[in-house]
Amino acid sequence: MGFAVSTSVGLALGIIGPFGSYLSGTLPVRTAYWVVCLWAGWLAFGVSLPLLARWAEARRISAWIWTPPAVAVLTLLPVLLSRTLAVRLWPVVGQVGWLEWYGQGLVISALATVGMMWATRSREATATKSDAESADPRDRLPARLGRTVLCLQMEDHYVRVHTPQGSALVLMSLSQAMAGLKDVDGTQTHRSWWVARAGVVGVVEDGRNTRLRLTGGLEAPVSRARVGALREEGWLT
Repeated sequence: MGFAVSTSVGLALGIIGPFGSYLSGTLPVRTAYWVVCLWAGWLAFGVSLPLLARWAEARRISAWIWTPPAVAVLTLLPVLLSRTLAVRLWPVVGQVGWLEWYGQGLVISALATVGMMWATRSREATATKSDAESADPRDRLPARLGRTVLCLQMEDHYVRVHTPQGSALVLMSLSQAMAGLKDVDGTQTHRSWWVARAGVVGVVEDGRNTRLRLTGGLEAPVSRARVGALREEGWLT
């Protein structure tokens, strides 16, 4: 889908000819240039951003922290390719400095990234259609995520269900989701978290803060009010 969209946008840009490319070269040349540039952008962002998002999510790193440097670095590939091709096809564009060229590419990349992340989050929140009325959050997960739940994480009016294959948002409260998993050995560790015992692989104690390390590197916080009870129940050994 990403390559299909990139190709379509590249064809449209070839016809429109933005950034002065309309006055440079023929329609086939312009079209080929923009399609190749859009493909490079998709390879850089469409492949890397989802992987980075999963990595950051597993470590509870805010998107506001990892996204800006990621965009700044990933922009280098399409910028380098687009300028190299443009200078070879139309030498006059060499008058535009590298810094200005990179700045234009950075603006476009930032806007594309915002759109991509918004679309992905919206799709996650609405595309869990296995059984939208089931009280069991596992029935609402996409098939690709399986049915092994590691933990639940409350996000506004949704619950993010984490599995070894990834996560998805389900429209239900945390209490409803926990009730739907009554057959799973687990406990609520925090106001916003529920954890399955089978998913715990270790304990992280940082001063007065305690977290449960789960399969895949995800860490679930333990509220101070729950530390004593969980220690007695053998969760923190």
